[in-house]
Amino acid sequence: MRAIQADTTGGPDELQEVDVPDPELGPDQVLVDVAASGVNFIDTYQRSGVYDVKRPFRPGLEGAGVVVEVGADVDWAAPGDRLAWAGTLGSYAERVALSRHDAYRVPDGVELDTAAALMLQGLTAHFLSASCFPLAPGHTALVHAGAGGVGLLLTQLAAARGARVITTVSRDDKEALSRAAGASEVIRYEDFTDMSEELPRAVRGLTDGEGVDVVYDGVGAATFDGSLASLAVRGTLVLFGGASGQVPPFDLQRLNSGGSLSVTRPSMVHYLRTDDERSWRAEELFSAVSRGDLDVRIGATYPLAEASAAHRALEARGTTGKVLLLP
Repeated sequence: MRAIQADTTGGPDELQEVDVPDPELGPDQVLVDVAASGVNFIDTYQRSGVYDVKRPFRPGLEGAGVVVEVGADVDWAAPGDRLAWAGTLGSYAERVALSRHDAYRVPDGVELDTAAALMLQGLTAHFLSASCFPLAPGHTALVHAGAGGVGLLLTQLAAARGARVITTVSRDDKEALSRAAGASEVIRYEDFTDMSEELPRAVRGLTDGEGVDVVYDGVGAATFDGSLASLAVRGTLVLFGGASGQVPPFDLQRLNSGGSLSVTRPSMVHYLRTDDERSWRAEELFSAVSRGDLDVRIGATYPLAEASAAHRALEARGTTGKVLLLP
C-alpha cells in the first residue's frame, strides 16, 4: 500500500510517499480501506519535532473508511462496515489497522469524508464545550481561530448550548464563515500590533468591561497573554493547542492578580478514557450532523501524495474548516 512517511524531523518536505506492506492485523483489530484521512496541527507538531515520536514516522491520527478484513477475535465489526476513528497513528495511508477503542461506527446518511472530518476536531470541540468548561446559557466565550476546523465546530456547539460566542479571525471570508456558525461578534485582529493589549481591549469593549467567562485558545504563544487579559473575574483559559508556538512558563501569580483565574491544558486522550465517554461524545456529534444541526465544513482536500502541501497550507493558517487527504 501507499503511505506517507517522514524519516527525519523537519519541515513539510520531509513527508514522502512510500510503498509499504499492509498493516499486520492483530486478533482484535480490523483492516480498513481508507476513504479519507484528516490533517491536524498535532501532525505538524509530530513531524517538526515539537512532539517527540519514533522515526521513521508515519503521520495521521484520524480518518474514515470501510472494513475489508477482521481479526480472529473481532465480534464488534464485520467486512463492509463503515467506521471512523481517532487516535490511530499512521492514518495517512491507503489502509489502516484499527483497534476497538479508536473506532466509531458511521451512521447511515453520514458521508465518510464528513465522518473523517469530524473525528479529532469534533471530539475536541465536544470535550472543550461540554467538559473543560461546560457552557450554559448566560456564559460568554471567546473562541480563537473561529473559521478553523475546531473553531467552526466549537462555535456551533457553544451556541447550541446557549452561550454567547465571540470569535477572532483574520479575513473577510473567515468572518463570514464564523458568523454563519453562530458567532455573535467577530474580532478582526489583522491590524493588531500588540495582541496582549488590543485583544483584551476589544473583548472588554464587547462585554461592558467585564471580559469573558472562558477563552478557548488553540493558537498558543501569539494569543496567550491577550487571552488571559480578556477573562472576567474567575474566568477560565482553556489552552488546547499551539498553532503559533508553545506557551513558555509563566508566573502563576498572574492568575491571582488577574481575578482568581484558571488555566487548563487539556489533551483529548484524557477525555476519551472510557467506552461510555467515547460513545457519548461520538453519538452526540453524529446525531447533530444527521439532524442538520452541525455543519462540518471541508475546506480543502489533497491527494495522499500531496501531504506536504496540506501541511504547508495548515501551518500558514491559510485554510478554513477541515483539511483532508484522499488516497
